Parts: sequence; structure tokens; C-alpha cells
Amino acid sequence: MYPLLLVRYGELSLKGRNRRVFEDLLINNIRANISDLPHGGITKTFGRIYLETEGNWEELAARLQRVFGIVSISPVLRRELDLEAIQEGAALVTQDTPGQTFKVEARRPNKNFPLSSPELAKTLGGHLLRSFSHLKVDVHNPDFVVNVEVRSEGAFIYSKVLPCLGGLPAGSSGKGLLLLSGGIDSPVAGFLSMKRGVDVEGLHFHSYPFTSEQSKEKVVQLAQLLAPYNARGRFRLWIAHFTEIQKALQKGSYPSLNITLMRRFMLRIAAQLAQREGALALITGDSLGQVASQTMESIHTINAVTSMPVFRPLIGMDKQEIVEISRRIDTYDTSILPYDDCCTVFVPKNPATRPTIAQVERVEAELDVEGLIEEALAKTELVELRPNSFA
Repeated sequence: MYPLLLVRYGELSLKGRNRRVFEDLLINNIRANISDLPHGGITKTFGRIYLETEGNWEELAARLQRVFGIVSISPVLRRELDLEAIQEGAALVTQDTPGQTFKVEARRPNKNFPLSSPELAKTLGGHLLRSFSHLKVDVHNPDFVVNVEVRSEGAFIYSKVLPCLGGLPAGSSGKGLLLLSGGIDSPVAGFLSMKRGVDVEGLHFHSYPFTSEQSKEKVVQLAQLLAPYNARGRFRLWIAHFTEIQKALQKGSYPSLNITLMRRFMLRIAAQLAQREGALALITGDSLGQVASQTMESIHTINAVTSMPVFRPLIGMDKQEIVEISRRIDTYDTSILPYDDCCTVFVPKNPATRPTIAQVERVEAELDVEGLIEEALAKTELVELRPNSFA
């Protein structure tokens, strides 16, 4: 019934002279997310994007609901700028919408149309009351609203408004490198970074045989779940060989510092990879005070190894807030699969919660830091992922 989807965006309308760049990026992300579904063209007008459907608007809308930058979607009928045609379209939309009370809201960006917005709303309301005996008008709390937008290219009629993610189009704020573990937090950190326009790539540290191939596949699954939210509907996942670093740390003289030392190695490797791949920031799933490596002192000591910005979108969240988001984006069930990553396998019995830079530098003096980093980077592999639902 609905040949069009009306795509609305919010923040993009405030971008001034850069607005076209953001709109074009949003359209590219839309195309990437529906590339395997039948659809017609995409039309951009001032403040609006229209997607032509092939009778599959529900399927297309479900995909668009995971594209950042879109505020809401409506399935729409388009009619010529003729009152009888608009009345016929309003009746079809009303017939397709359950409820006993309604109101009509009309907007008339096209000032050449002979009826004003209030006059059009009143005329259509009267027509619908005559056409549907069970309906009553309720302007304060209606069961549904029949919306009519009269624009230069036609009249657009709809009642359904489907909420979407909002934010900025993924990729509009540059590239960031996410330290992606197999836990609950880091996928959520990646998702929230994408919401602010970051094109996210992932870096996972794999310590086979200390960690299993199942733990690696778990992270690949998480990356695949994040892909539809990301720029162009894909996700690049780097997997770094971390085994030799783990072995070296196990031989160290201060086991209570191992988590801090391990995280410092991770940031060093991530910073070098980010610079090589053109990423401008690192992203972690740190939440202040959640575990030993996320105390203020630990974060300060770990962060000292790089001058690159480190984004921590979860820093002020508690665990339940993070879990709720992970459930909403469908990463939770994968995150809780019982396969340890390198952060959980080697947790010391009494990890240091207030490590200092001087302490860890004394231990690192015993290690071939540069050699270990060089080896890990040399054995890093790339996996490129798209959602399972894509062709």
C-alpha cells in the first residue's frame, strides 16, 4: 500500500553549509543497509529523504531503524496536489490505521496550494468523519493522527511514525579504533561512538592457546552484530596476537600489576595500529570504578603510554545501564557466552587498584617492550564483516 518511506533526520538540519555532506553520508549508509533488499530510488528534498519501496516497507523500515542519523520513519502515500486526490489518500491511510478517535495535522510548505493548513485539516477531518461512521475527532488525545504535508512535489499522507536511533551518520566524525573484548561493555562503547558519527574499527587481543578459538569467534560475532550500525554497514576487525606478551608478563616480578601492564601494552599496540590506519582516537569500554583496571589511578597509569585521545563512552554508567543497552542492540547474549578473553584468563588474585606510573615502569624495564609490540603488530590479521542478513 505504501510506495514511499519518509526518512526524517534531526541534528543534520543544524549543520549549515556542511549539511549536504552529512545528508549524502546518511544516504550512503542507508544504501549500504538495504543493499540486499528490493527497493526503488532515494530522493532528497529540503529536510526530507524519500525511499521508494517495492511493497516491502516494513522490511526496509526495520533496516533503517538501525541507521544512525535517522530520527523517525513513516510509510507514506503520495498524491497529486488536488483536494479530491488528497481526500482519497487520507481515507486509505485512515482505513489502514486502528483506533476510534483521530485528528488531522496539515503542513503546507508549498504556499501555492489554495487551502491554508488549518483549512486543509478541517476539510479532511470532515471528509473522514463522513467516510467512517465509527470515528470521532479528539484534538487532545487521539488514537491516531492523519498527517498531510503539502510540498511542491506532491502531497504526502501518513499516520505511522516509527522512532529511530537519531545521532549523527556513522562516519561523519572520523575513524576510531575500539578495543573490543568478548565482554558486555566494549560493544556498547562502540555502539555509542557510532551514534556520534564515529566510523568504528575493532581491535581484539587473542592469546591462543591461553584463550580458545571459540573466544575469538565470539568477538567476530559481536563485530558482525555491530556492523549494521557502522558506516557503510560494515565492520573491520583487527585481531592481534597477544600470546608472547602474556607469557612475558607471567614471568614478571609483580603479578599484582599484570592487568595494568597488559592494558598498557594494549593501548600502545592500539595507538600504533590507529596511526597506521588513519584512526584519530581509541575507544574503550571503561566504566569508572567497575574493576581494578578502571579506578581513577589505574586509568591514569594505563593512559600514560599514549598521547592519542581515548574515548570512554561508558565512564559514568553503572553496569545495569550498560546491560540494558547491550540487550537493546542484541549483543548481550553473545557477550555472556562462557569463553574467556585474555583480560579474564590472567586476572591476578589481588590486582593493584592504585598503580603508579613509576611502579609499572620499573617492571617494564625488565621487558622487551618494543620487541613484543612489534611482534604483536606483525601477527595482526584483519577480518572484514558485514551483517548476516546482508548479501
